[in-house]
Amino acid sequence: MKTSTAHAVWEGRIRDGKGTMKLDQGGYEGPYTFASRFEQGKGTSPEELIGAAHAGCFSMALSGGLTRAGFTPTRIQTDAVVYLDQVDGGFGISKIELTTEAEVPGIEEAAFQQEAQTAKQNCPVSKALAAVNIELTARLVNK
Repeated sequence: MKTSTAHAVWEGRIRDGKGTMKLDQGGYEGPYTFASRFEQGKGTSPEELIGAAHAGCFSMALSGGLTRAGFTPTRIQTDAVVYLDQVDGGFGISKIELTTEAEVPGIEEAAFQQEAQTAKQNCPVSKALAAVNIELTARLVNK
């Protein structure tokens, strides 16, 4: 079984403390603070990293589905917007918007949309986030 590890350290109180998050394989290490999570401060947030993971997972799942269907995607670009809202007296991720643009020679729009919906439903990160409303906008941009 493949495992992935990440680390986080938090020092201090919630509002004026600070932390760092690090991916075990060295792909990312950076700071996070109350301001970077709940306001517009410098640094990252757990939700931003979830968005990056979801965008990456979805893009790979879409590529896999398209490949299995006999198409060779040239490029898939996905953005994820993660909404952190006050929910039930605390905070929660209320919605994730995935927006993808893909260049896939030879595919019809309907087949592309079906593959995109299947990828949204079946990528491992989407499955892990099943309690969250996940919206998808998929655009085919063949030249």
